Amino acid sequence: MNLLSIDTIAFTLLGYSMSYIELVGTVLYLWSVWLIARRNILTWPVGIVSVFLYMILFYQIQLYSDVIEQIYYLGASVYGWWLWRRSPKGEGKTIGMDFSPRRTLLLTVGLTLMLSLLTGWLIADIHNLLPRLFPVPASFPYLDALTTVMSFVAMWLMARKRTESWYYWIVVNIIGIGLYYAKDVKLISLLYVILLFLAFRGLSEWRRTQARSLLAAPATDAS
Repeated sequence: MNLLSIDTIAFTLLGYSMSYIELVGTVLYLWSVWLIARRNILTWPVGIVSVFLYMILFYQIQLYSDVIEQIYYLGASVYGWWLWRRSPKGEGKTIGMDFSPRRTLLLTVGLTLMLSLLTGWLIADIHNLLPRLFPVPASFPYLDALTTVMSFVAMWLMARKRTESWYYWIVVNIIGIGLYYAKDVKLISLLYVILLFLAFRGLSEWRRTQARSLLAAPATDAS
């Protein structure tokens, strides 16, 4: 029995056949999110296993942009694990969240769209460019490319403490819900519903923190 195949079914619920790889990958991903919320260093090895499983899953359902995205997440997870091992408590400084200047916002959005179109064009033809690696044409190449590029940008913005990163994640999650449902990986689609809720909650918390900082600023200046 090949546990890494989407055709190896763990159980069937309400007519939906759940593969082992989708089930375990999703459970580990949610666990890694729960761990990182608690600054637990185990978030990185758990996340790495989840990334490997999703990489294999997405390859089998021809979402090639998502395969590339998982490679990026793998590198980021390895780097995060190394960084947290240097500082075991994983505690960072208090973050001062804010939006980027308007000009930077427009430039970032424009660059995101341009890279998404370019990536989508490449992925749409990748089965002709690399037929041995990608024998089947990609599914939804432009939507898949858009979510991939937006995820890269969102992670970069979040590392720079930019509040607009949450808007990127919200759009990525909304598209992901429909995309994965259409590809019949419904557990991952449900996962994106949960991630969408968390993105709205994260945005709300960051905005409240910004508001409190603005209210505290005059008192600090007066003192």
